[in-house]
Amino acid sequence: MVNFNVRFPEDLHARVRAQAATDRRSINSEILYLIEVGLTAVSTDAGSPGSDPANPAPRRGNPDSSPA
Repeated sequence: MVNFNVRFPEDLHARVRAQAATDRRSINSEILYLIEVGLTAVSTDAGSPGSDPANPAPRRGNPDSSPA
């Protein structure tokens, strides 16, 4: 398994923590689950009629959030 450090805004961390508690999972397991669900939805949407793989949805957030 790969270790991967991610910085979360406090409000998003609180939401993930609350959802993990509701689902009786660790925060790490909840994040993995949410990523898997999200990636499944993206791959399903990419094959749906009317979608254009040449023009994917715009990315969200800052394009370069790494520190200078």
